[in-house]
Amino acid sequence: MAGKGRAVELVSAGGVVLRRGRRGDEVVLCGRRDPLRWALPKGTPDPGETREQTALREVREETGLDVEIVRRLDSIQYWFLRTSDGARCHKTVHYYLMTPTGGDLSRHDDEFDFVQWFPLCQAIDAMTYPNEARLVEKGTAVAPQ
Repeated sequence: MAGKGRAVELVSAGGVVLRRGRRGDEVVLCGRRDPLRWALPKGTPDPGETREQTALREVREETGLDVEIVRRLDSIQYWFLRTSDGARCHKTVHYYLMTPTGGDLSRHDDEFDFVQWFPLCQAIDAMTYPNEARLVEKGTAVAPQ
């Protein structure tokens, strides 16, 4: 146990999954019902996984989509207090721009209540975390046309 006052370094990886849809460019978001929250898929590495492997696995598990990495996008960092032991946690999340290659949103795991495609402008407005919304904006700017 880390204990109070001690800082713990944590790392995760995830993806900004973009596609060209009927309504223009779209991004997939993962949602929770209570409290209502929309976010990008991400998660913690399994032992021995690279960041890229973690991002691919977590996106597949959380969205039900098979994806491939287009390029590394960026990282975000934030602090939070872990309720289980009171530890101060500094988390870095590495994100990759991704494109879907198969799968189906209905196959997402139970970590989220719903997963859906959003037109970009609606996604930015719906997203709970501004730092993740900025990643979506950056992803659209560097995505291959």
